[in-house]
Amino acid sequence: MSNSVHHQARKRFGQNFLHDPAIIQRIVDNINPQRQDRIIEIGPGKGALTELILERVESLDVVEIDRDLVESLTNSIGKDKSLKIHETDALKLDLSKFAQSDLRIVGNLPYNISTPLLFHLLNYRTCIKDMLFMLQKEVVDRICANPGCKQYGRLSIMLQIYCDVESLFIIKPGAFNPSPKVDSAIVKITPLAKPRYELSDHESLKVIVREAFTQRRKTIRNSLKKYISESDIKEFGIAPEIRAEKLEISDFVRLANCYHQLKINSL
Repeated sequence: MSNSVHHQARKRFGQNFLHDPAIIQRIVDNINPQRQDRIIEIGPGKGALTELILERVESLDVVEIDRDLVESLTNSIGKDKSLKIHETDALKLDLSKFAQSDLRIVGNLPYNISTPLLFHLLNYRTCIKDMLFMLQKEVVDRICANPGCKQYGRLSIMLQIYCDVESLFIIKPGAFNPSPKVDSAIVKITPLAKPRYELSDHESLKVIVREAFTQRRKTIRNSLKKYISESDIKEFGIAPEIRAEKLEISDFVRLANCYHQLKINSL
């Protein structure tokens, strides 16, 4: 079994290797791989999930940045013709090279790249069927957060506009080696056929959401004053003195659409 390969976990890659067989089986059961599925596993590590997924599918692509782990995976299960190992940075991964639709993305995402990687994958949402990731519980809480709580922010809004999100279960530190200091959780992210709300421009939304949360204590009157006037904010029935964390996702879409129209009008 590849799990037995000795490898010193590397802090710069945020490595914590899953070793609890019951948890590994539960994750794979939640993925529920089907024979014809086109699955890409990000960060296979020592192959804990890889081996079980391989048993159920015709082919599997894995993406690993650590060349020592690539070598150990190649030596242990790389001879399986149904496995293709890509030694590359997941943040630079071009999913359009894999398939036009119905990709399934899974993996144990290191904390240090989880947010930028989720935003990167969001760019390919039209060719992704679903994603199932193990993340720090704090990140999953942010993904699934509702307006009004402190976890609610950019990650919540940008993912929930385009996807259904669901926190499935929590994993305690003892399931990993080395043990992290915090709980992890499994999240399922399913891209929608179209955005949850009528959105004019993705880039405008990114700007409005980013600026609104750059200084969370500011009112949106102050955080967005460079982009939208107080009178425009009021026109949508939104109180200018409210803070970003109190706004519904639909409010951010309306503000983004307003900002986009203002940009067009100024041309």
